[in-house]
Amino acid sequence: MDAVNSGTLTVAAPRWRGLGLISCVRWDEVLLQQGTPLFGALFSIGTLTSAKACAVALLIAGGVFLVAHIFLLNDCCGADEDVKVPNRCASVFLSRGFLRADVGYLCVVLLVLAFLLLAPLGLRTLLIAAGIAFVSALYSGPLLCGKGIPVLSSALHIVGGILHFLLGYSLFCSLDARGLETGAFFALSFAAGHLTHEARDREGDYGCGIQTNAVKFGARRGFCAGLTLFTIAYALLVILAWRGLVPRLLFLTGAIYPLHLYFSMRTLRDGLTFENIRRLQAHYRVLYSVVRLFLPSSARSSNTLWSRFLSGHRFTCFGGIVRG
Repeated sequence: MDAVNSGTLTVAAPRWRGLGLISCVRWDEVLLQQGTPLFGALFSIGTLTSAKACAVALLIAGGVFLVAHIFLLNDCCGADEDVKVPNRCASVFLSRGFLRADVGYLCVVLLVLAFLLLAPLGLRTLLIAAGIAFVSALYSGPLLCGKGIPVLSSALHIVGGILHFLLGYSLFCSLDARGLETGAFFALSFAAGHLTHEARDREGDYGCGIQTNAVKFGARRGFCAGLTLFTIAYALLVILAWRGLVPRLLFLTGAIYPLHLYFSMRTLRDGLTFENIRRLQAHYRVLYSVVRLFLPSSARSSNTLWSRFLSGHRFTCFGGIVRG
């Protein structure tokens, strides 16, 4: 049997708990992440048909299993460190009595299911999914363990974020500069959110010897780096709207940035404690939800330049979730 030693408490793991293993997956976060490929697909879908709707449904189903694999791989590879951190140990599968080997098998099964569901959508979609899985392995896997290499970890988040958007975008459109530029908004937001997360968890990561950006450069510098990427992401979305590469209504989302900046500066002033940064995360997730609300409306108010750029494609639905 595997056993885990957390302080003075030792928990023995049973050999098998069947379907209970599914509870090891962070399903709430997995579902939230489906907004990025969904947005990419709806961004390129053109006129909505029943066949396209079925393709999007298959995309999301495969995306759920793909992201579940990514999260579970990260949790499996980092379990020995996470179980030592008070803020994480209760949710670690080892603490809950699950075998690492069984969680590893589930991780492989999830990846296989993802590929099986995405394969009918074409080779391009399958290759992008494989690229996402590869970036995930570089980030979490034991060969490189990129999450413990400062700067590289953020670079992997940016690459993975762009690929995640393109997973949906490429479903109905060839890869182009517009897709890369729009995907960069999601990727920068994702990387910025994780830098903020690292600043929040600096003490726990430092105690486990994990060299995150916040551990290497300090929580304040890591936090400011995250704020810088958020600023670039907001600016990029405004520029894309101004250029007509996304609907012009999204230009108004620039008005949200001062609120994000205010909450961030208040957090710096009050101190980069776990509680203060967690409060900031709740605030900026609400702000990004407001951005999300603009997306369906923006399609209905598309201007002439936007329609001309799409060369005849008509958006009958538009939406998505921006990850905070």
